[in-house]
Amino acid sequence: MRPLRNLLLAAIALALVAPLSAAAQKATAQGHSAAFDAYVTQAVEDWGAVGLAVAVVKEGELVFAKGYGTSDINTGAAVDEHTLFAIGSTTKAITAAALGILRDEGKLDWDDRVTDHVPGFELSDPYVTRELTIRDLLTHRAGLGNADLLWYRTGRSAQDIIERARYIDPAYSFRSGYTYQNIMYATAGAVVEAVSGQSWDDFVSERIFVPLGMDGTVPLLANTLGRDNVAAPHYRIDGELVRADNASVDAVAPAGSVWSSVADMSRWMRLMLSDGEFNGVRILEPETHAELLRPQIVIPPGQFYPTVRLTQPRWTTYALAWFQHDYDGRFVSFHTGSIDGMVAINGLLPDENLGVYVLGNLDHVEVRHALMYKAFDLWGGKPDGRDWSTDLLELYDGIHAQGEAAASALRKMRVEGTSPSHALEAYAGTYSDPLYGDIVIELQDNALTFQVAELGGGVEHWHYDTFVVNWARPWMGQAPVTFSFDAAGTAISLDAMGRTFHRGPAQ
Repeated sequence: MRPLRNLLLAAIALALVAPLSAAAQKATAQGHSAAFDAYVTQAVEDWGAVGLAVAVVKEGELVFAKGYGTSDINTGAAVDEHTLFAIGSTTKAITAAALGILRDEGKLDWDDRVTDHVPGFELSDPYVTRELTIRDLLTHRAGLGNADLLWYRTGRSAQDIIERARYIDPAYSFRSGYTYQNIMYATAGAVVEAVSGQSWDDFVSERIFVPLGMDGTVPLLANTLGRDNVAAPHYRIDGELVRADNASVDAVAPAGSVWSSVADMSRWMRLMLSDGEFNGVRILEPETHAELLRPQIVIPPGQFYPTVRLTQPRWTTYALAWFQHDYDGRFVSFHTGSIDGMVAINGLLPDENLGVYVLGNLDHVEVRHALMYKAFDLWGGKPDGRDWSTDLLELYDGIHAQGEAAASALRKMRVEGTSPSHALEAYAGTYSDPLYGDIVIELQDNALTFQVAELGGGVEHWHYDTFVVNWARPWMGQAPVTFSFDAAGTAISLDAMGRTFHRGPAQ
């Protein structure tokens, strides 16, 4: 009878211990939240963040959600977990999921050629045009250089931007490397539209936001107009905090246009930490969901985030809209979002069913990385882990100092005492490029001005026939412009924005 007695004693012991274990777990969870709240509060102060919101999900539950600071320095309105921010390029994962939904319906596959669905699509290389797949669009391996000035504050339509992609110069051989490319995600959105018969914004709203109950989330900046509790972007210029105007990403919406709150994005994280199901509703098939997080391309450490200097990963990869690396033996999938005066980060530890979302409204306030790793540590079993805020603040301060030193070195290269080779009116005119269109140089009040699409500013002489544009929006800084003349003394071209613009309007 001794074995039976032992079993009874064990059962009694379990019955007594289980409630205590649950209580202890609850107390531990509350302790994590309190510790994290104190940590974020201090980090916000240390980094000088304007407004910030953070959400943490664990085991399918929202375990932390809170706002800090102000959404707008002009109004002083407080941030809470429902404040809308631009989520920037964390939108890309939503676009990849939209394509996954269409794959589950049998309407496309990851390795379909883009031209199978968007017949008019064209790049400069006919071979790449023919072979480019949907998977290539999502993994930044099409061979194209960055061409964000094609859409940034230009007012161009999505169709115009995608059509101009044929003029983007190749930066490396097709599928042989990696360069972050927003226009390829705009093209992925065109695939969604061609296959579904809906606009990208209607599709993600109907098929993702609504079933997830993301009631406050909108797909475009234009949809935020007239809404309450919307954060404004901010910059720090020469130590002074200034409110900026929003830079719309709506023209390349699938790359980064969504506005949301951490409360709503916690629902998105719960979907991505499951096998594609949310509250009993299947959004993605398990196989498709798994493919979204499967590594697709290796990213050289030099092209990854500076945080690798501290995290020391053994590998860095990109999946279908997710950066990835190993951290403390764990598999991390994450993505940042950055657009004028707004930042975001979404980090997942899928094996531990743990996710973090941070949204902020100060340009490139990299405290977002620190809070992601701190949450990973706290809820991942390392409550006494590294002080990420202090260490990353030191790292990014050093990077900023290096940037200032480089700018100082560039200023020292200026040849003092030179003058333009011609009278200022000789530089005025229209200069064109098939990719970016027209640059208009005008002489106004004995000074030159520069205008390309919606971007403009005053022109200041640098040396010889090189000038700099002082952008009208001071947070954009300066850009060099160098003119070339023919033997007759006529300005025939200018070099700007990484391209050569020839005199005469675009045909």
